[in-house]
Amino acid sequence: MAEPKEDSFLDDIEEAAAEEHEALTEDFSDEAAEIDALRAERDALRDKFMRALADAENARKRSDKDRREAENYGGSKLARDMLPVHDNLKRALDTVTEEQRAGSVALFEGIELTLRELLNVFSKHGITVIDPQVGDRFDPQHHEAMFEAPLPGTKAGEIIQVSAQGFMLHDRILRPAQVGVSSNRG
Repeated sequence: MAEPKEDSFLDDIEEAAAEEHEALTEDFSDEAAEIDALRAERDALRDKFMRALADAENARKRSDKDRREAENYGGSKLARDMLPVHDNLKRALDTVTEEQRAGSVALFEGIELTLRELLNVFSKHGITVIDPQVGDRFDPQHHEAMFEAPLPGTKAGEIIQVSAQGFMLHDRILRPAQVGVSSNRG
């Protein structure tokens, strides 16, 4: 009769082993689920981190661009306001006769020096003169047509008169050159 006890004992061991196996499998499933949850959290945090890093880089680039633009173009209003000063000094020199110049040499030299100094300051701050000449081709990017007229001996689109020089601030137009353009069609 020893056999039934032995079978019962083996059944108990098998049952205990099965329970232990089930508990271990359950523990393993819980740990696997926890690992999966940690991986998902890690991936979400990595994604947030990468987005934050990209946002910070974009903000840095944007602020660099804004700083450069402020540095290059921040004085454009003042520069625009100084253009009439240039125009008036140039007009004053252009209207002087030789007789007037001979009578007031120092005055006109002073005006020329002032105009030259103004152009030096413009150059120092990235302002360049757009100085079209009669016969040049009209360029709507740099010139403003003040009038159009047929002029014998010219081609359509040629500059026939320059009313005022234009100015650029680095790569931007401060004021286009004001010109008259030929409307000849032949």
